[in-house]
Amino acid sequence: MKYVLTLLLVGYTCFGFSQSNEVSKVLRFDEYLGFVKKFHPIVKQAELVIDESQAKLMKSRGAFDPKIEVDYSQKKFKNTDYYDKLNGTFKIPTWFGVEVKAAFDDNSGYYLNPESTVPDNGLYSAGVSVPLGQGLWINNRMAALKQAKLYREQAKLDRDIYVNTILYDAALVYFKWLQAYNELKLFENILVNAELRYTGIAKGVEVGENAEIEVTEARIAVNDRKLSLEQSKVKLMKAALELSNYLWLEHNVPVELQPDMIPDVNSEPIIDSTFDINQLREQDTVLEEHPKMLSLNYKLESLDVERKLKANKLLPKIKAEYNFLSEKPEETQTFNTADYKGGLTLSFPVFLRKERGDLKLAKLKQQDVEFEIDATRVNLQNKISALKQELESYTVQNEITIEMVSDYERMLQAEERKFQLGESSLFLVNSRESKLIDGQLKAIAIQNKFFNTKAKLFNSLAVNPEL
Repeated sequence: MKYVLTLLLVGYTCFGFSQSNEVSKVLRFDEYLGFVKKFHPIVKQAELVIDESQAKLMKSRGAFDPKIEVDYSQKKFKNTDYYDKLNGTFKIPTWFGVEVKAAFDDNSGYYLNPESTVPDNGLYSAGVSVPLGQGLWINNRMAALKQAKLYREQAKLDRDIYVNTILYDAALVYFKWLQAYNELKLFENILVNAELRYTGIAKGVEVGENAEIEVTEARIAVNDRKLSLEQSKVKLMKAALELSNYLWLEHNVPVELQPDMIPDVNSEPIIDSTFDINQLREQDTVLEEHPKMLSLNYKLESLDVERKLKANKLLPKIKAEYNFLSEKPEETQTFNTADYKGGLTLSFPVFLRKERGDLKLAKLKQQDVEFEIDATRVNLQNKISALKQELESYTVQNEITIEMVSDYERMLQAEERKFQLGESSLFLVNSRESKLIDGQLKAIAIQNKFFNTKAKLFNSLAVNPEL
């Protein structure tokens, strides 16, 4: 029995987790998320949303760019100049649909249309074109620019939501890796105890202190622990490979997690600091400032611009144009009201069925987003409230499991003492140890759920932290 007593005491001192000589190879949670946010291709892809919005804004502003137009045509047949016509125009579109225009006409030819006849040195004109109905207060150019500006602001919020989701997914994988590592260290320590116990009992059989059947029972325990250890190694390997999906360096270079790299087993303070959990749990959530709500509001504003544009289409198209004419544009007094070219155009659909249909569709789109905003507000409120309560529950559960594991350890110690005194059996010792293993696995699982819930709260608030 003295062999059993010595080896069991040595074995028990090995119980628990350790990180001997592995401190320099620890991958901290905040460092890991920092790599993800800085180098992961999908995070960089999220930044393209901003670039896309800037490009759309530039495109919409292009509708207000000045334009130069030149129209030249000539016809000559059987040595006769039928016509030679040149028309050059410079146009400046303005915000309220008014278009400023300057033009030069130089036409000649035997068969030239009389209305196109101009002085020998050409004819200059300068004037404006004004929409008096449809297109005065809002037009396609104005609507496109307003919507592009709104899309740019919405894109920034969508980028933050997208990055937050990537960081959330990456965090869950880290927690999974940490759980697998903790389980591996647990089974490594358990196997050491089982092998020490087996060795002690085998020595006891040799000196006649233990029955032969106890060696068999001890060997079963050793093989069971070996099996659990192998399974935990596979689980850790899979978790490490999954974690490698989120590890990249500059220039889109993927990084494979090295076998000697381990997670930080004391990650809770770092997780709380990275996610700013204490503030997220205590502060009252202002849902109207939530990125998702703000994004939907920008979407609603954009649809309101579209609705106003469709409503403006119900007005008749009335376009008035007036141009001063002059042979000598360098002399301003030559521009007078006696020489001019002007006109008025009017068009108006009789039934307006297309325009009324477009307006109704625009209103329906607005209503759809309004319903989405209402539903999103309620869902976010309930989700955030539930997660905060869940965190409170896991805090209590962690305290319970810590106390439960401590009691299991005390029970195992007591059972081992009784076994040493010949008042218990190896079966009861193994049974107590199995209960302890179950308790520690449950504690590891609850810790993982606790961390996952913190990540869910971080995700539900769509925080984009500075890492």
